[in-house]
Amino acid sequence: MTTETPNTPNPFFITPMEVRWQDLDAYNHVNNANYLVYLQEARIKWLQQLPDKWYGEDGAPVMAHSELNYRLPIEWPADIQIELYINRIGNSSMTIGHRIVTSDDATKIHCDGSVTMVWISPKTGRPVPIPQAIRDAAGTMPA
Repeated sequence: MTTETPNTPNPFFITPMEVRWQDLDAYNHVNNANYLVYLQEARIKWLQQLPDKWYGEDGAPVMAHSELNYRLPIEWPADIQIELYINRIGNSSMTIGHRIVTSDDATKIHCDGSVTMVWISPKTGRPVPIPQAIRDAAGTMPA
């Protein structure tokens, strides 16, 4: 586990996350696989609050890549929050940066990294353009 502090991003979405007893391993730490679940839940919360449609018969997002840097263990009980920010947006894919931090002290970073989401056609499995709702939301987000 590395403890170096990366540059502080400017998040476009922040949400609290509940650390559940079932998320723990034998050392009273959140199991590493649950970090991906927390991040997925945060992305879904963000997408659900968008005013326009971001998925449907013409396209839906899938995760193409994930990168997680484990910085500090999350022990139970804990109050954490997930911060999301845009790293890159392309024609059919976007890279969403993330951080999992302690709720009352964002300098305590448990995890950082990014995921790349690709919008694909459910019918063909081929990439399709990112929906306008995502582009509109990304356009209003800080760079």
